[in-house]
Amino acid sequence: MARPKEFDREAALAAAKRVFWAKGYDATSTDDLRHAIGIGRQSLYDTFGGKRALYLEALRRYQDDSVAARIKILRTADSPLSAIEQFLVAVARETPTQRAMGCMGVRAICDFGTSDPDVSELGKSAGSLVESALEETLRNAKAKNEVRPSVNVRAAARFLQATLIGLKVAARAGSTPNSLRAIAEVAVDGLRKK
Repeated sequence: MARPKEFDREAALAAAKRVFWAKGYDATSTDDLRHAIGIGRQSLYDTFGGKRALYLEALRRYQDDSVAARIKILRTADSPLSAIEQFLVAVARETPTQRAMGCMGVRAICDFGTSDPDVSELGKSAGSLVESALEETLRNAKAKNEVRPSVNVRAAARFLQATLIGLKVAARAGSTPNSLRAIAEVAVDGLRKK
């Protein structure tokens, strides 16, 4: 009779996510994962299917949480333009540890590019959700006369998403919160109706 698993799967996934986030996929060993989770090698394989499957699940969880948090920022502010600014400035508000860790999703893009279809699909899916939310917010900003009428909503959404990625990379590289805020302000000012 098999022994019941003696660990919390959600806590194990969270621990694995932290390891992958800190070290990246290639630098993370199976031993790193099993020590972080506190399980044996066979339990890791039985539960998660191995390092790659665990990475994909951890990345999906990270992106789901990250996208939900970003979209919440866009949908809770009174002013759409203010929401966009808060969306970008959120990087500057992270703790020093969070800024130093950077973004697991951006790291996945840098590590894999388009070479891994599963990782690429996760990135595209997350990016599409954020882009759609940004487009909606920009349309609302236009309707409220907060941005220039000439702003191309789709192009501006992609620009803001690229700015967010750049802010995350700059944060990981050690940029100060004030520098990150200044970048966000310049991006938003470029949209503002004068």
